Amino acid sequence: MKLRKGFLLPVGLICGFTPLIAQSAPQPSTGGKERPNILFILSDDHTSQAWGIYGGVLGDYVRNDNIRRLAEEGCTLDNTFCTNSISVPSRAAILTGAYSQNNGVYTLEDALYPEADNIAKQLQMSGYQTALFGKWHLKKKPAGFDDFCVFHDQGEYYNPIMKTERNWVDDDIAKAGDTISGFSTDIVTGMTIDWIKNRDKDKPFMMFCHFKATHEPWDFPERFRYLYDDVVFPEPESMMEFGPEQSGRTYEGRQLENMAWRWENTSKDPAAWWCLYPELPFSIQGLDKTEARKKTYQKLVKDYLRCGAAIDDNIGRLLDTLDKEGLAENTIVVYVSDQGYFLGEHGFFDKRMMLEESLRMPFVIRYPKEIPAGTRNDDIILNVDFAALLADYAGANVPEKSQGRSFRENLKGDTPADWRQSMYYRYWTHHTIRPAHMGIRSRDYKLMFLYGDPLGMDGSDMEAKLPEWEFYDLKTDPYENHNQYNNPEYKDIIYRMKREMLNLRYEVQDTDKDNPRMEEILQSYYW
Repeated sequence: MKLRKGFLLPVGLICGFTPLIAQSAPQPSTGGKERPNILFILSDDHTSQAWGIYGGVLGDYVRNDNIRRLAEEGCTLDNTFCTNSISVPSRAAILTGAYSQNNGVYTLEDALYPEADNIAKQLQMSGYQTALFGKWHLKKKPAGFDDFCVFHDQGEYYNPIMKTERNWVDDDIAKAGDTISGFSTDIVTGMTIDWIKNRDKDKPFMMFCHFKATHEPWDFPERFRYLYDDVVFPEPESMMEFGPEQSGRTYEGRQLENMAWRWENTSKDPAAWWCLYPELPFSIQGLDKTEARKKTYQKLVKDYLRCGAAIDDNIGRLLDTLDKEGLAENTIVVYVSDQGYFLGEHGFFDKRMMLEESLRMPFVIRYPKEIPAGTRNDDIILNVDFAALLADYAGANVPEKSQGRSFRENLKGDTPADWRQSMYYRYWTHHTIRPAHMGIRSRDYKLMFLYGDPLGMDGSDMEAKLPEWEFYDLKTDPYENHNQYNNPEYKDIIYRMKREMLNLRYEVQDTDKDNPRMEEILQSYYW
């Protein structure tokens, strides 16, 4: 792989704790070298189409001064993927370095238990001070952090309820915590900045700064209310896909019409849905299906990009803090989303499916001491690799169940000769419109087996769906508009990829040993 150029409140008052209350283990020897600090910024659903550094029809409309600054001063990863495109499992994979089948977090209904090993615990034991502010979403109390202050469950955009060690109640037991006034992205950034300023300056730190944005309902602070007021956004070419007739898609997907339905119902009754949407009322009454879809798309993108603008704004505050504290040179800064998101592509919104918009995790990293500025990396990197990378930089051990691999050398332009050339994905939750599926993606092709069975997974539809296959040639069809599974020209490639998928399942220990039903499905439908 070749590199190419390409609201502030004191945290103690908010959260009821004093920074640096925990004592970490003695710092291990690093040969006299100063260990780097780590600022890991994680957003929710902030898809690559809305970063402005990955191209796309929205590329010229995104407010991204600080994301672009990170890219210009560091490295942009072009092929980073999640192994299960939904928030709770992806976050568990990031922390543990393990696939769902090994960390036990398969669906939105699952939890990461405090007993589980994670990267924060390992860095804490190696002498790092650790903290977490913002979205946690893993239900049980965070472990491995000297300090934490996190949203209850999903969190709210305005005046979120936040919990600490002092007032902790598991998300799946009760709603509890302190209400913090303000806009969530600003609040979390303020907490992060305050903690960094009050850190123990004799120890390196790892700070997890987790935003709720850009998760539905895509709210935004008042300062961005009029951003894009006169803009009509260009549409993705596949937005008017209303069914499988042209693409050969085998499932319905979460179509934009459902988003319009949510807005219309919430316009009539604000308590009709689980969240409150900005910029209501909304209606598509009297419009034909094309006009209705266009209107829905314009509102979605406008809200979404305003919400994303607040992320970029706050990344700037964080970078400025590192500069003022003299920390920029020796701090690794990561900005990444927990998965992608559909913004009208294929007529969809939401994520979950293995199509590129949902699968891809946009990722930028800056470390002036080691990573060449203004470069891009196109190696296949996975969310299970993140823990290994951070452990490598910190001189710490990886979590005990970690299945990932550090990509530190890749970022320097020296990709190992045996680096992966394909990746394995599995989405475990089953709904008839978005079937449970597994798949394999190489550089040139993608093969998906939509096995369509709940297999007892929490949050799934009980009704199974007939298994189906989809295959895409990413060289000739990068936007995955044409399912080529039944094209005889690809017969040999598909056969090889089916064999490789079974091999990858074995390598990542996805055996379905407790799901005899899966063995029946494989026997009947795989070949």
